[in-house]
Amino acid sequence: MEALRSRIEASVISISRPPGSPDFRLPKGDPGLFGPDSACWQVHSDFTSMLIGGVSALLLQMLHPLPLAGVWDHSTFQQDMLGRLRGTAQFIAGTTFGNSADAERLIERVRRIHASVRGVAADGRSYAADDPALLTWVHAAEVWCFLRAYVRYRNPDFSLAMQDRYLDEIALVAEKLGAVGVPRNLKDLESYIDGMRPQLRCEERTLKTVELVLNAPAPNALALPFTRLMTRAGVDLLPSWAKQQLGLTPLRPLQQVLLQRAVGVAARPVRWAVRQSSAQLARERMAAD
Repeated sequence: MEALRSRIEASVISISRPPGSPDFRLPKGDPGLFGPDSACWQVHSDFTSMLIGGVSALLLQMLHPLPLAGVWDHSTFQQDMLGRLRGTAQFIAGTTFGNSADAERLIERVRRIHASVRGVAADGRSYAADDPALLTWVHAAEVWCFLRAYVRYRNPDFSLAMQDRYLDEIALVAEKLGAVGVPRNLKDLESYIDGMRPQLRCEERTLKTVELVLNAPAPNALALPFTRLMTRAGVDLLPSWAKQQLGLTPLRPLQQVLLQRAVGVAARPVRWAVRQSSAQLARERMAAD
């Protein structure tokens, strides 16, 4: 049993805390950008719902032609999706649970990368990864999906006040990256997403993105069934209008119920196995000497 537990934990950590991640245990007493009592620590500490939300967020973000062009033209997404996932997970964990200096270094590194990402999209429009409006879109789609996944799959009793608190807190990272007009509560976020819909469209590369996501690799054979299930849940988490744009068939009500139950069952051994999560290491940093 211990061998199985260690193997599951290693699979999770290989994604959520890849080599090069900050040491979340040091320095003692440093709360980082948010601290252990924050809503961010609560939402981002559950690997299962974050993975589901991440799948959903990527598909939603790629409905915007300009971020889509940036990812396809300037990243190894097509060749190394797992690497891309690890990089994103490292940034989220580091800015959420890392100490203040490490969080700021991660943000500055991403700002430097964004500064070099320029190009022309398929529709002839120029794009830049550090465009404040695009940064706001990418952030809004991401945190909306993280929050929806957390409420659906981890904590259905997460209050509206706590959801607003999460959005208000996490806006700090987006603003440090250069985003403007970042929605800070659920009402404004949903209004923002709705207002962005006329700019979203499904292109050939969007469909290729969907295909790549649906066939995403797992860190090992043991994790493959779990990965496929989380991917299916991430697709289901999308709003109905996004599924329609992407040509994805929505699940029937009974299928949704069965899917949610399956995710609940699959999440139990993962939550049981992971003893050295980023959140746990960060709590050790905050513990008294």
